[in-house]
Order: sequence, then C-alpha cells, then structure tokens
Amino acid sequence: MATTEKHDARQCPSHPSEAECGKHIMAVRDALDILSGKWKLQIIISLLYGKKRFKQMEREISGITAKMLSKELKDLEINHLVQRTVYDTMPVTVEYALTDYGKTLRNVIEELNKWGTNHRKKILGK
Repeated sequence: MATTEKHDARQCPSHPSEAECGKHIMAVRDALDILSGKWKLQIIISLLYGKKRFKQMEREISGITAKMLSKELKDLEINHLVQRTVYDTMPVTVEYALTDYGKTLRNVIEELNKWGTNHRKKILGK
C-alpha cells in the first residue's frame, strides 16, 4: 500500500513538493558550478560590452593573471558562453565574444548588480 507524504510548506513554501524543491536547488547549483569563482562573472561582464582581445581583458580585469584568464576563457567556451575567433592575420588575432547563450546572463548580472549595490548600502550605510 502506497503512502502519500504531505509536503511541509514551511520548509519550501513556493514549491508544491519536496521533489520540486530539489529540482530548484539542483538548477541553481548547476548555474553556480559554471559561474563560480572570482573571475568568470567579471569576464562575462567585460564581454557584455563587446568583443575583446585577450590583452584587453587582462588589462580591464584587475588582478587576473594571463594563465587564469586563459583557463577561465576555456571553461566558458566549453560551456558555450564564450566564442573564440582566430583571424588569419600577421600576427594572429584572437577575439572573444559572448555567444547568444552567454548573453542570456545579462538579466542575471543586472539583478546581481542591483542586489550588490543595495547590500553595500545596507552593510556600509553608503
């Protein structure tokens, strides 16, 4: 005989079931796995302003090393957020740009910006 568990809305009130709550947590965890770390969001924000060459980003993102920028760009490329284009010039020119998929993060970043601004005001009183 199957038993029906009643969902405790106090634990996760906006989802109809524990399974739905778990799916919500998993989706956010997946996003954080891809965007986590000190540099990835800064790289994405830089590229929201248009295509960039490697050295441009290295100068623009304070404190990032060439090795770390290279690693993070590769990770973002693997996850289809950044496109790397190599031009047959002398010397070779390489540009990075957000993919259409990467551009879908714009609203998320804008909301993080709003939240961060409000948080700074709340904590520092400024």
